[in-house]
Amino acid sequence: MNDAELVRQIGSGADREAEAELFRRMAPRIRLYGLRHLRDEPAAEDLTQEVLIIALEALRAGRLREPEKLTSFVLGTCRMTVLDLRRGAQRKERLLEKFGADLMASVPPVIPRLDHDQLARCVQNLKERERTVVVMTFYDDEIGGDVASFLGVSEANVRVIRHRAIHYLRKCLGLEE
Repeated sequence: MNDAELVRQIGSGADREAEAELFRRMAPRIRLYGLRHLRDEPAAEDLTQEVLIIALEALRAGRLREPEKLTSFVLGTCRMTVLDLRRGAQRKERLLEKFGADLMASVPPVIPRLDHDQLARCVQNLKERERTVVVMTFYDDEIGGDVASFLGVSEANVRVIRHRAIHYLRKCLGLEE
């Protein structure tokens, strides 16, 4: 079957085997084009999929005016897709040059990973009342009023105890100088 017949069969929408034949014929060519121009295996694979989808949609919709020029149409689609990719990459580079420093300044600092064993040791070293406040607040998810009534102190006192305990834990973990 020649290219013109293949295009007509795909355009009729009745022959899925014609679409499979399009893939068999064109995928190796598109992949080779991608390897040559993008110099990256995964990018060439992505290009193959994208171009085949574009070509298949165009053929199903009957937008190819000269069916005998199927190969030229597919390779032209490859060329335009690669140009779009390059334009996007260049645009991204220009934006990074222009705004990259500002973006990096707004990136939050990296949160260090907690050493859970060290945290357990630090919690164990807290005074009993501080440990109770921390455990009830952060583990049992109790509100300040409930913790205060359990300990027989005011809510304000619970806040002070919790604040001091957290300060100690941060220092113990090396998160505060």
